[in-house]
Amino acid sequence: MLKKDSLIKGTLILAAAALIARFLGLFQRIPLDYMLGEAGQGAFNLANSWYLLLLTVATGGIPITISKMISQRYAMGRPEEAKQIYKAALLFGAISGLVLAAFMFAFAPLIAKFAKVPNAVMALQAIAPALLLFPAIAMTRGYFQGRQLMSAGGISQIVEQILRIIGGIGLALIILGLGYGDDWGAAAIAFGSVFGSIGAFGVMLWFARKLKRQDAAEKPPLIQTHRKKSASASAPLKFRTIYREIFTMSIPAVVTAMTVQFLYLFDMAVFKRITSYDESVMDIVYANYSTKAFSLAGIPPILAIALGASIIPVISSAYALKNMGEVERQSSLVMRIVCFTGVPVALLMTVAAYSITGLLFKDTGGSGAVALLTIGTIFQITMMTTNSILYGMDKPRLPMLHTFVGFAMKVALTLALAPSLGVYGLIISSSICFIAITLLNFRTIGREVKLNVLGRRWLPYMLAIVIPAAAGWGMENAVLSWTADWAPKLSYFAASCCTALVVGGLYMLLLAALKVISPEDIRSFPGPIRKPLGMLLKPFYRKAM
Repeated sequence: MLKKDSLIKGTLILAAAALIARFLGLFQRIPLDYMLGEAGQGAFNLANSWYLLLLTVATGGIPITISKMISQRYAMGRPEEAKQIYKAALLFGAISGLVLAAFMFAFAPLIAKFAKVPNAVMALQAIAPALLLFPAIAMTRGYFQGRQLMSAGGISQIVEQILRIIGGIGLALIILGLGYGDDWGAAAIAFGSVFGSIGAFGVMLWFARKLKRQDAAEKPPLIQTHRKKSASASAPLKFRTIYREIFTMSIPAVVTAMTVQFLYLFDMAVFKRITSYDESVMDIVYANYSTKAFSLAGIPPILAIALGASIIPVISSAYALKNMGEVERQSSLVMRIVCFTGVPVALLMTVAAYSITGLLFKDTGGSGAVALLTIGTIFQITMMTTNSILYGMDKPRLPMLHTFVGFAMKVALTLALAPSLGVYGLIISSSICFIAITLLNFRTIGREVKLNVLGRRWLPYMLAIVIPAAAGWGMENAVLSWTADWAPKLSYFAASCCTALVVGGLYMLLLAALKVISPEDIRSFPGPIRKPLGMLLKPFYRKAM
């Protein structure tokens, strides 16, 4: 039987699934550095970035909208309307998938020509068929999230990545082994997304059938209960009405959902046009940025993505019932979780960027870009989380407007900084974009509810962040010096592990010693996390615990 998930449990499910999926995704990006040259890496990364952007445009806001609409209908006792919304969404997913796949295949030569990556045409066309199924998959995930059933989407993500890696890397090994060049190798790896889409579609189909049988078994009592709540529950909704509601709500969500992918694609599209690198190093810097920095910087925001997906239906239900106290409590809780978990992960990966890059990839080239882009994800995390809070509060247009402001700043700063600072100018402009959107979001949220994230604990929290980061930086340099005579990979592994232990251990110790995390915070966490943290805090909160 499928059971509903609470905010914390749903977040953990999605975060765990996203973490596994991102970890598996590295196994597709890491081989790029070993299997393909810089030109081949650039071809795949351009194709993958366009694919992700088009997928976001078609689905980025609609699954979130569906999640919100479904949760509202069930909260108000209208399950039949929720099912009609789901059917309409599936139809849109099927049509948009066909249109986008055809668009990407047909316009691949123009896309490659504009970005000055002519060898990307085959990779763009190879990845296009994956767009056929993923819109429908995204609609189904949104429906399950609206029903607060997070496991289906999480499992489908993992299956998708496994098949994407096995299919793409396996096919590339065969193609390259037969003597074909990087163009064909990049196309083969890109085609792995098609295998992933088929696997994810099969998982979602299985869960959908299981939920349908479960709903059918519970239908008689549901009808009896909901008939009293809503006389219009059985009245069918017209698709025109459903689509009007979906698009009215989803267009702002599409804009906010595509923020990160748009910035990455914008950087790749203009990189060779506005940076002043010599031709001899242009492809190298381009490949390091798009392969190493993009893939590693995608790890810290995993929790924010999971929180955004799981908090929207919870806040939406509370806001629909005008329970502002619950909206305030859940919004504060989700921001608190971000502070305690997402921010230190970003700092750890920034401090150890040199060792992590050297351990995972062929060399340490591009580790500076990895560090700067990763530290910027702190602001990306807060931006994404506050976007989700505002969306759950039925204010999607405001974060959309804030995003447009951020886009404008990104474009202007890129044109001003990139010619002189190169890749670092691109990253700095993106971080400033995230900061601007976050500040505007906080100001808007403050007009509705008063967030109580850490209160008077901000100074101790900053100390609990800065001290471990400094200690971790010192530890990494010390270990690299001590192991200079070792094999490079072994040295990087030792430095990464020691740095993680120092940063993680000191961070947890300072959270307790400085009383940054309270017994109330611990009690709001799920059991598997609550128990070890409770043991850690016990010496510091003997009476309260």
